[in-house]
Amino acid sequence: MLTSKQRAYLRGLGNELEPVFQIGKGGLSEEILNQLDAVLEARELIKVKVLKSCLDEAGQLADEIAGALNCDVVQTIGKSFLLYRESSKEAQIMLP
Repeated sequence: MLTSKQRAYLRGLGNELEPVFQIGKGGLSEEILNQLDAVLEARELIKVKVLKSCLDEAGQLADEIAGALNCDVVQTIGKSFLLYRESSKEAQIMLP
């Protein structure tokens, strides 16, 4: 669970990020979850974009992913959201 100060810090870092994943009309699948898991382990903070063709809402998808991958939803804006999970090997982002 992130504090508001940590969340604000991560939002600042997330402003400069480009979306790593795009979720389209296929929605959320096991393959996408596995790929998101691997990228979260490598990068810790990622941005995901939900395409207009996707029938699900970005907030709903973010919550589903957070529950499945044990990560935190940092921010949801429009069709994009930020996810954070500390790496189990070596932390790259030092939270305040």
